[in-house]
Amino acid sequence: MIEVQGVSQTFVTSRGPFQALLEVSLKIPQGDFVAIIGRSGAGKSTFLRTLNGLLRPSQGSVVVEGTDITRLSKGELQKYRRQVGFIFQQFNLVTRLSVLDNVLHGRLGYLPTWRGLLGLYTERDYAIAREQLARVDLATKEGARVDSLSGGQMQRVAIARAMAQEPTLILADEPAANLDPVLSEEVMRTLRRFNSEQGVTVVINIHALDLALKYAKRIIAFRQGRLVFDGTPLELTDELVDEIYERKEMLS
Repeated sequence: MIEVQGVSQTFVTSRGPFQALLEVSLKIPQGDFVAIIGRSGAGKSTFLRTLNGLLRPSQGSVVVEGTDITRLSKGELQKYRRQVGFIFQQFNLVTRLSVLDNVLHGRLGYLPTWRGLLGLYTERDYAIAREQLARVDLATKEGARVDSLSGGQMQRVAIARAMAQEPTLILADEPAANLDPVLSEEVMRTLRRFNSEQGVTVVINIHALDLALKYAKRIIAFRQGRLVFDGTPLELTDELVDEIYERKEMLS
């Protein structure tokens, strides 16, 4: 589904050029569940935003379902992102609105701009939004204001909104970072359920190594912008973890 070839990402800073990604190449098949791990600043979020087309790489290509998204125009990128659900660490919900209204925002990419501005959703949009709320066990909360929910419930609303886009790919940037262990497990179970039941490809940037090992089918790791591990959870040894997180260097 995704083929990343020779992707590098360089940012210009006050201290000079910063190499966020360096010649990254990998393939992600349809239906995979991939967890991205590594230290803060290793390139995880940059890689995720490159997959979404929010960042255009300095060099290399990102081909998704046969289309090189690095060559798309602004309008073409908007159409591409309609098929990509993005889940944010901070939920990115409109807290004064209802749960259902927030999930309906996932349908905006399918509406003419004027209908979206007026909130004129179709019956099908409402049916899809309610179906996704039921899938995350929040059907009874559709009329509740988002700011009345727990953190775990808010993140499940964000997942339902992403799934309302009818995506083939979900990208999640630290979706459990601000949640306690119980709620973190709840969110990860929800993502895995969509992956296994709907066949949606999931790529998640996550700092909690235990959750990555428990829920992902595949682990990829970045260190200083380089891809340094790509394998199954069982293949990730303690020695490799030490290298990925630079623990030996920190102790020396």
